[in-house]
Amino acid sequence: MTSDRRILLTGATGFVGAAMVPALTAAGWQVRCLSRDAQAARRRRPTLEWVEGDVADTGDMARALDGCAAALYLVHGMGEDRDFERRDREAAVRFSRAAAIAGVRRIVYLGGMAPDAGKTSPHLRGRVQVGEVLRAGKVQAIELRASMIVGHGSLSWLIVRDLAARLPVMILPAWLRSLTQPIAIDDVVAALRGALEVPGDESACFDIGGPEVLSGAQILDETATALGLHRPWTVALPALTPRLSSLWVRFVTRARWSVAREVVVGLTRDLLAHDDRFWALIGHEQRLPFAQAARLALAAERAENPASGVWAMVERARRPARVPAPG
Repeated sequence: MTSDRRILLTGATGFVGAAMVPALTAAGWQVRCLSRDAQAARRRRPTLEWVEGDVADTGDMARALDGCAAALYLVHGMGEDRDFERRDREAAVRFSRAAAIAGVRRIVYLGGMAPDAGKTSPHLRGRVQVGEVLRAGKVQAIELRASMIVGHGSLSWLIVRDLAARLPVMILPAWLRSLTQPIAIDDVVAALRGALEVPGDESACFDIGGPEVLSGAQILDETATALGLHRPWTVALPALTPRLSSLWVRFVTRARWSVAREVVVGLTRDLLAHDDRFWALIGHEQRLPFAQAARLALAAERAENPASGVWAMVERARRPARVPAPG
């Protein structure tokens, strides 16, 4: 029997999924969390309802979606192997079909913002394709497209944070002039929660950009300021391609290289929202500026998982006597 307030949360052990649990519970949802290893997930968070399964397995999804009125689709296979685009599309097809059979009324999907024109990365292309697959299915799907998410646990934020904290001098490739609208995790959570409740019966796609348009270089400068550091000196080197850049990203940051490479390659073009209509639609027009989101992310990191090893020594050597307080 379907409950009007039961929801399947895929990607529940990930960065965005973990942030969604308290917000969904506070909004009155009965949250069922999906994990490929439910036993391990249950040990970490024993108070939650866990179900084991893979979004690409039709039988698993039939069991997981049984009795659910809605689903949050927060999974993707970025960087797992060269065939992740095809696998992500096929998983989305199976998930959509299983949701229709289970009587799910709405799927909300968090995808990636796409450039207006030109070649894009396999990562961004794949996320757009998944959104198209879900919106073409029988279950109403609301696709939200974000660019860089700022928060402790975000891969793209980790790359920016580590570069700003560890490199007083930085080579400035041409792609760092690309523009984007970084968005705080708190605003992403509000957007996903709002998408579950927004009126309407048709599938739709919305961009959810942050309140500021910033270049990659400006993001690094603002992050250094949030860390209480001098902004890094930059040396222009336009010939440094994104793929070559990803090699020094691999050396400096803690991000897994296979995934970080896809993120960096995806920065070659502007990633800007077409409009802000979704924020008005859900009544959430006041979004956190980047500087405040950065300070909150750094405070969460210090409380939970500070850097360690050689790079931590480098960071301590550069760290000022007083770190800016979160705001």
